[in-house]
Amino acid sequence: MAAEETPIRIGYCLSLTGPLAGNSQSARLAHEIWREDINARGGLLGRPVEFVRYDDRGNASAVPGIYERLIDEDKVDLVIGGYGTNTLLPAMPLVMERQRFFVGLMGLGVNNALVYPNYFAMIPTGPEPNSALTEGFFELAAQQNPLPTTVALVSADAEFSRNPILGAKTNAEKYGIKVVHEATYPLSTEDFTPVLDAVAETGSDLLFLCSYLDDSIGLVRAVRSHHYRPKMVGGAMIGPQNTAVKTTLGPLLNGFVNYEYWAPVPKMMFPGVQELLNTYQARAGEAGVDLLGHYMVPLAYSQMQVVAQAVEATGGFDDESLSEYTREHAFPTVMGDVRFGVKGEWSKPRVLQVQFQGISGHEVGQFQNGSRQIVVSPSESSSGELVFPYAEALTAE
Repeated sequence: MAAEETPIRIGYCLSLTGPLAGNSQSARLAHEIWREDINARGGLLGRPVEFVRYDDRGNASAVPGIYERLIDEDKVDLVIGGYGTNTLLPAMPLVMERQRFFVGLMGLGVNNALVYPNYFAMIPTGPEPNSALTEGFFELAAQQNPLPTTVALVSADAEFSRNPILGAKTNAEKYGIKVVHEATYPLSTEDFTPVLDAVAETGSDLLFLCSYLDDSIGLVRAVRSHHYRPKMVGGAMIGPQNTAVKTTLGPLLNGFVNYEYWAPVPKMMFPGVQELLNTYQARAGEAGVDLLGHYMVPLAYSQMQVVAQAVEATGGFDDESLSEYTREHAFPTVMGDVRFGVKGEWSKPRVLQVQFQGISGHEVGQFQNGSRQIVVSPSESSSGELVFPYAEALTAE
C-alpha cells in the first residue's frame, strides 16, 4: 500500500457497556459520522482515517492497560480521550509519561491538579470548571424577587458529584445564599421521600441536585409528589439532557432548571451543527442510541474537528507540535469557535441553564426544537424567561 493510502489510526476507549454506555454510544456514532465525513473529503493529509476503539465497560481500572496497548502494540498515530472523568482521569498518567497530545470528551476538572500542558478538554465549562457548571443556577436565583436566601445541597455519593458540589458551595457564598442542608445518598437509592423530608424540614428556598440518570428520574418523581415546593430546583442533574430521560419523565420535568452544553435554540445554531444532527438522528433509531443527540453529539464531533485541524495545520502527528498549535489557535467547530486556555479548558465558559416548560405527554418530537427546554442563562444565549417560583411552572401545565 502506498504511504499516502496507509490509514491514519486514532486510538481510544469508550464505555460502550456499563453505566455510561448510553452517552458513550452516542459519542461513537458522532465519531463515525466525522470519520465518514473526513474520508469523503479525502481523509487527513490525503490518507483515510480509521479508529482503533476498545470498550472499557465503565471500569476505570481497565483504562491504563487499554492505552498502553493502543500505544505499544497497536502503535496508533494518535490517541484521544474517551467520554467522561471516569475514563479520562485514569488515562492521564500514561499519557503524561509518553507526552502524548490528548483531547478528551467532557470530564469535569480532569486537569485541575495534574496541569498537563498537552491535555485539552472538549467541554464548555471554561477555566474554572467546578464553579462554571453550577454558577448559572445561583446567578439566576440571585436575580429573582423575592430573593432566595437558603439552599439545600443533595448529591449522589459518587466521584462525579464531588466537583459540582464544591462549585455549588462557592457560588452559593458568592451570591449570598446560605447552605442550610447538605446530604448525600447511595446511587442504589430507590425511595427518595426520606431525603426530601429532611430538606423540607429546613424550608430551604432552593434545592440543588447533583444526580445521575436513574436517581435523577427518582428525584424528579419524588419532588413532584412531595408537599415541599422549593422556589427553584435542579442544577447539576445528569440525565435530563438525555432524550430517553426526557420522554420517560415528560411533564414531571416542568419547572426544573438544569445545566446543558448545547440546546436547539437560535443562538446556538453554529455552522454545520444542524446538518450533523440531521445525519445523526436519521441513524439513531437503528443504532439504538439517544434519538436526538443534543447532549453528546455536537461536542463529540467537535472533539474530532479539533484533532483534524491540528493535524492538517502541523502536517503530521508530532505530539508537541500538535499541542503547541492547539494551545495557540482558535478552532471553528459545530460548537462554534473554540479556544483553549488554562489547563486545556475552554478559555471562556459557555454552560447553559435551561428550564423545562410546557411539556405535555411523553412524545419525543416536542424536544426537537428547543420549545420545551428554554435557555434562561446566560443572557447572550437565552431563548426565553425563567418561570419563578417553581410552583408557577406547575400551574401553567
